[in-house]
Amino acid sequence: MSIDFQPLQTKSLARQIADRIRQSIVAGELGADDRLPGEAQLAEQFGVSRPTIREALKRLAAQHLIRSRRGPAGGTFVNRPNQQQLRDALTGAAIVAVSMGEFDAHDIAEARRELELLCCRLAAVNRCPSDLAAMKAEIAIQRDPELSDEDFCASDVRFHRALVDATDNKMLQLVMFSVIEALQPVINMVVFRVRERDQIVGYHQRIVDALGMGDADAASSALDEQMRYLEGRIAAAQRARQARAEA
Repeated sequence: MSIDFQPLQTKSLARQIADRIRQSIVAGELGADDRLPGEAQLAEQFGVSRPTIREALKRLAAQHLIRSRRGPAGGTFVNRPNQQQLRDALTGAAIVAVSMGEFDAHDIAEARRELELLCCRLAAVNRCPSDLAAMKAEIAIQRDPELSDEDFCASDVRFHRALVDATDNKMLQLVMFSVIEALQPVINMVVFRVRERDQIVGYHQRIVDALGMGDADAASSALDEQMRYLEGRIAAAQRARQARAEA
């Protein structure tokens, strides 16, 4: 496959070359498992040295966009999308955004509520016995009165991850991964001192029972109540923090 790459005139050539090739992948000009031109050909097309091409390819490899293979049938190839790598990238970006104050707890809780309501409706139709079993297993863990706050929060994350998995929708699972893995722990850290475990477990049990019966409305109602309960607890935690600051 021949891509009409134009020579570059400015600085940071390796980065620009990597960006150009990345754009070709995003635009579909280069597809999964397509072989890139060799270093010499790329250097000629871009009008740069081979070391500059190697640096550009290193950048693309670091982004998991390409892979290299040795041997007679070797070369540099476009990678197929990897769900775990995409999830890690989304989660990392979300964590950075939260740490920089781009989202507040209310924004996170509101977005999570609306997205998980959609998950409930799909899960009521697409769930399988293993999905229900995973959620029930977490409820059993959460009922343990000796469970630490940290372990309860971790189980809470796993419960909602299982709920998302039950949608059987890969795109929604990808989008929700950052919400469940990166943003939900933020909410847990805010409210774990002011929420009641029994309340959370009760909501979880109602969600599982409704999903088991394929009742999307009941599952959505239970989840909506849980999310609004948490939003109320967030507000309570913030008021308590403000009162301590003013004392």
